[in-house]
Amino acid sequence: MKCKICDKEAVGAYCEEHERAHANLVKEYDAWKKALEISWKEYLSEVTKNPYTGSWVKEVAEHLIKSNEG
Repeated sequence: MKCKICDKEAVGAYCEEHERAHANLVKEYDAWKKALEISWKEYLSEVTKNPYTGSWVKEVAEHLIKSNEG
């Protein structure tokens, strides 16, 4: 099975790098939600705009937004 984002072999829905990025997105959302009272979609949007966000995380966030999983 291939990663939903790139052509690497998937370990779940994503390759190892994107899977780790997805886990980090989910884990960090709780802190953002408490601090800003922000929805999951708003959070993903903010993450993609942040210049300090890593490329793997941005790719996952963009994928989730585009696939309506966000």
